[in-house]
Amino acid sequence: MKYAVLLFFAFVWSGSDQKSFQEGQVAPDIEMTNLKGEVVKLSSLRGQMVFIDFWASWCKPCRKENPEIVRVYQTYKDESFDNGEGFAVFSVSLDKKQEAWQKAIVKDSLIWDTHVSDLKGWKSDAAVAYGISSIPMSYLIDGDGVIVAVNPRGDKLEKELKKNRKSDSWFKSLFDK
Repeated sequence: MKYAVLLFFAFVWSGSDQKSFQEGQVAPDIEMTNLKGEVVKLSSLRGQMVFIDFWASWCKPCRKENPEIVRVYQTYKDESFDNGEGFAVFSVSLDKKQEAWQKAIVKDSLIWDTHVSDLKGWKSDAAVAYGISSIPMSYLIDGDGVIVAVNPRGDKLEKELKKNRKSDSWFKSLFDK
């Protein structure tokens, strides 16, 4: 029994790229409340490139990556893409305590507007719908809600945004590679 439990936790915390949804599929809508108790829908961001980020305040790899997400957000939030105007982050927290979630947002300077959670942890409606078994986990979707990248972490997120950025000319696109 002891080894079965260890194997289970090794799988859950392995950070494996679970791909419940694949590139080319439409991302299911997420409808949850923000810190003010207002209902926010993922679909309200249609027309933009959106980074859906599943994370939690207690997740050290998530917190370690937050500065990079902030940097990419600041760089691309006003960009034009082949299928979307602007770049947004839709943060889905798997926290159970609102105070910890809120403190992490402030401490990590997560400056975008769309932070949501139902404070159910791993039983979060969004986590269940997306089959999330480890975090951080993310999806990049285009202006139509179509998944263009699964779990684009680190420099892969910026590479995907560059690849989908609207080019002013063929000459400019030579330098985006």
